[in-house]
Amino acid sequence: MQSSSNISQRVKKLEKSLKRQQRKLSRQYKSKKNGGGDCYKNVQKQMFHVQKLHVRLANIRREYVRDVVHALVKAKPKYITMEDLNVKGMMKNRHLSDSVRKQNFYRLKEWLRCQCKKHGMELRMVHRFYPSSKTCSCGGRGVIFGNNFEYTVNKVICDCGNDEFNMVFSIDAHPTYTKNYECSECGNLIGTQVYD
Repeated sequence: MQSSSNISQRVKKLEKSLKRQQRKLSRQYKSKKNGGGDCYKNVQKQMFHVQKLHVRLANIRREYVRDVVHALVKAKPKYITMEDLNVKGMMKNRHLSDSVRKQNFYRLKEWLRCQCKKHGMELRMVHRFYPSSKTCSCGGRGVIFGNNFEYTVNKVICDCGNDEFNMVFSIDAHPTYTKNYECSECGNLIGTQVYD
């Protein structure tokens, strides 16, 4: 399994190639618009080349998500806890939106839900406003020093003295989570129950 689908050398090389090929396609459109004559077939070829690069990148990202879900399910835990992220709000940040879009959070959640259902595991969803990044795994609340909550600038220290919070254990120790109940035949959502 790769470390991340967005930082591997193959993906970086393909994204660079895609950027170059899109610029080439744009120049061909401009020359055609300015009366470039018989360049329609070349534009079609270049458009096909750009589409192939888009498909390759999408397939790499889809395969990465499948590998992550397979590795989680293969470990055979009793339950998997996942935080419900505000992806729509994260997409509004112009510095992060491209990276968030490439991570395919919705596909990850759906495949994880299907695989958990297939293997009889429980998938727990922690609500999006739970402060997992500000909560220590021991259950204490952290104290934030500084104006903004940025990991590079501010120092977060817990009552127990731990200054490096482990969000995984923090989410796992969260007592309130949501479980969805679905119909066994059609798969439609029947109801949702909140556990305390």
